[in-house]
Amino acid sequence: MQIIPAIDLKEGCAVRLKQGLMESAKIYAENPVELAKHFENVGAEYLHIVDLDGAFAGKPKNHSVIEQICKESKLKIEVGGGIREEATIQSYLDLGVSRVILGSIALKNPNFALEMAEKYAVVIGIDAKDGRVATEGWAESGNTLAWDFAAQFKGSKVAAIICTDIARDGMLSGMNIAFTKKIQQSSGIFTIASGGLSCMEDFLELQKANIDGVIVGKAFYEGKIDIKKAFESFK
Repeated sequence: MQIIPAIDLKEGCAVRLKQGLMESAKIYAENPVELAKHFENVGAEYLHIVDLDGAFAGKPKNHSVIEQICKESKLKIEVGGGIREEATIQSYLDLGVSRVILGSIALKNPNFALEMAEKYAVVIGIDAKDGRVATEGWAESGNTLAWDFAAQFKGSKVAAIICTDIARDGMLSGMNIAFTKKIQQSSGIFTIASGGLSCMEDFLELQKANIDGVIVGKAFYEGKIDIKKAFESFK
């Protein structure tokens, strides 16, 4: 199981939100670069970065911080938040980012996402409220069911799907494994769970369900898990 620590960037700092609400932001590190190095030192191979400002603005806002993390670590970095066009994808890959996450644009224009996946390492971010896909930094949700959306990428070159149950994100309430499994089965693509990880036992439950990967956020920042032990036990 792929364990991927997360750094959410707001105004250059590493923060965590509750249920995607910007006003709930709590700063955990004013130097995200040092945080990335810590993850690398304890065994991380991958790092998940979300440009929160970019997600709401629709264009990258923390480019320089991400560039610095790329330069000062050997982590395989995936970045999401405000990526809407090919030029932005190319600019991130030029920095040394390993893969990019398409969220809002993938829902609005699935053909664009499929086309980009043919050319670049693309991950689809599916974030849902009550099973329906949310966009624009989770500020808007429509009528598209998450698993129906996931099914559109079956058989494609998309590298992975990251699915988040927004109601659980940052709440330390446990993972929505049934939701993740439904996405995994609908898409047939490597599926990464996100939102709600609360304790070491959650890793075991995910592993039992044959979930491909998991994003680790608040549980690490609040000291609920030993991430070094998680890498040693569940990788």
